[in-house]
Parts: sequence; structure tokens; C-alpha cells
Amino acid sequence: MNVRKAPQVGTPAGMRALNQRAVLDRLRDHGPSTRPQIAKETGLSKPTVGQALLDLERHGLVRPVGRTTAGPGRSAVVYEPNPAAAYVLGIDIGRLRIRAAVSDLAGSVIARVDERNRCRSADALVRKVQELAVRTVTDAGLSLDDVITKVVGSPGVPDPGGRGMHLAPNLPGWERKGLLDELEAVLGPGLVVENDANLAAIGELEYGVARGVDVFVAVTIGTGIGMGIVIDGRLFRGAHGAAGEVGYLPYPDSTEDTQVRGQFEGAAAAHSVVGMAHARGLNQVRSAREVFGLAKSGDERALEVVRDEAGRLAYLVAAVSAVLDPELVVLSGGVGTNIELLSEPLETALRRSTPLVPRIVAGELGDGAVLSGAIALGLKSARDLVFDRRKTITL
Repeated sequence: MNVRKAPQVGTPAGMRALNQRAVLDRLRDHGPSTRPQIAKETGLSKPTVGQALLDLERHGLVRPVGRTTAGPGRSAVVYEPNPAAAYVLGIDIGRLRIRAAVSDLAGSVIARVDERNRCRSADALVRKVQELAVRTVTDAGLSLDDVITKVVGSPGVPDPGGRGMHLAPNLPGWERKGLLDELEAVLGPGLVVENDANLAAIGELEYGVARGVDVFVAVTIGTGIGMGIVIDGRLFRGAHGAAGEVGYLPYPDSTEDTQVRGQFEGAAAAHSVVGMAHARGLNQVRSAREVFGLAKSGDERALEVVRDEAGRLAYLVAAVSAVLDPELVVLSGGVGTNIELLSEPLETALRRSTPLVPRIVAGELGDGAVLSGAIALGLKSARDLVFDRRKTITL
């Protein structure tokens, strides 16, 4: 493991590195600027800013994008961070679909692949992840070696000790030891594996409906149920990375095996919606999507299923609200996105059980939330790495 060393502030090289970082951070945070603007806002002298910009341009981290044209006096060169300085790969592994995207350092997605997950073993899934990764970077005109950070979103909790995943029953064989090493072998260095619900929360925080919200949870309800928790604007993972594994909450009258799937997941995930529909005579439906489609068309039996599902979700929201007091609850996933049907019965059931009723909204990013979170997490790492790896300049 490489340990990042802070520059030695008292040395010329250390001061130069600090100046470069200050200038680069200013451009990233506030957009394209000129040398005089950067000097005014950072407090650095114009010659110092000029040298930092020269160094950063030689490193390939900034680039000139034009000159100022307005105002009196001579025009000045406008600089911006170079988006082609590094690239990030995000991968979302779901039970039904696998998605991959490549982003430049500015966060612009330049290639994306979305494919159905037909894998029935961990070996097949690792091969599929490699195939999609290679195809996506190739579509972007790159290779995997050009990607500085790769972030994979997966159901379950990464286990650094056993180098595998815990609590991922919906992906056959995915909990075996050494899986993280297998993924790193096919994707290369710079790999981060994160829980998919956590990445969905990061996605909504950075790009979606939770922007600017300090305390919220993002609940994904689909094949499984998971939750990402953000407190004080930062992801909260818990002592062992399992914070938000709400599928394992106990649920009244549940007969689900808590060691395999979890009582609450067994009661409220997509397969349960289908089961409730069959119990009401809707034997033709094969997916939760079909149940909600019937409910939208006014089918009373399907609407009863929606009300039951909303009551079960109210149980979850009440429990979470009592512990975390979130400002916002974001619902996503194949079930959770049906907010127009779930909202009224969910809030009615919630108000019957607790005075703690947070605002409940649908995610803004849809099925791209996990991928967006993967890109956002990858960019944070890549922007540090690309600065740390810049070529040494002879002083």
C-alpha cells in the first residue's frame, strides 16, 4: 500500500507543491480563471501563481482555454483543469443489470454500457465485469491502463480481511473469499469496491435530489433492499461497513430466514410485491413492475398490494427516523421509484405509528444513481492521485 506523503513545507519543492495545489483547487472549485483572478482569491502573488500554472500545465493538469476580451487593459490567458488528465471507470453490478461508464476528470461521462445480467455464477460475473469494462473504455478511445481509478458498486459489504463480500445472497457465489482479488486481477490497480446503496446515496448527494442535504438516507428497494446513510454530508458505513443493511431488520410475522436474506427484505423486496399480488389473484404478473403498472391503470387488487407495500416501507422509515432523524428519505430501485403511488399510503401509515415523519422523495437519478455515485467517489480519489503522480520538475 502506498502511503501518501505530505510535502515538506520548509523546502522549495514543498512550497511549490503547496502553491500548485492551491491554484488547482481554486480552478476546480470555481471554474476557469486568469492569473490575476487566482492571485486575488488565493492571496498568492501573481508571479507565484504564474509559476504554479506553468508547472501544472507542464504536468498536464491545467490547460489554457482562451483569453479575456472584456474590460480595459491587456487580455489575460484563461486556465481550466485539464479534463483529460485522468479517467475514472464506474461499474454497477446488479442482480438484473450491469452498467459501466467512463468519466474524464471533469466528471463528464464519455462512454457508457448497460447490459442485462444473465450470469449464474461468480466466475461468469467476474468475466462479464471485465468484458463490460474493456468494452466501455474502448468505446471511450482508451484502455484500462488509462483509467486511474475504478469503482465497483455491488450488493453486500466488502470484507478487506477475507478479500470478499458479505451479505450478498442475491448474487450466486459472490460471497466467496478472494473475490476482491479476482476483480482487481481483471480490472487492474486503483480498484475500489463499495456497497451499491452507499454509492446511490453518494450519487444523490453529489448530483441528485439530496444536494445540499446534510443528513439523509437513500433506500433502494428492488431485488434486495439496502440503504446508504449520509450524516453531516459524509457517508456513514458503521464499525464493520454494514450500516444501512436494513434488509436484516426484524419484521413482525416474518418467516424469512434471517441468516440468508433478512426478514424485512423478505417482506418488502420486489419478489414480495409479486407474492402479494398472487395472493390477491393476480397470478399473471411476474414482476413488481407489472404490479405497479396495473395499479397505475386503476386495478383495485394491485392498488391493495401497493398499500400493503407502503405500510411495510412505513415500518422501515419509522425505525430509521427514530434512530437517525434524517431530513430526507430518498427512495430508489424498481419498487422505490413508484413514489406517485406509494407516497400517500406510506405517509398515512407512517403518521399512524410515529410523530417523526421526514420528507420522502423519489431519487432524481433513477437507475443511474449507483453509477453516478461510483463516478463521484472515483473522481475524489483520482483528483488526488493525478496530482500526487505528476512528473517531477527539476528545480
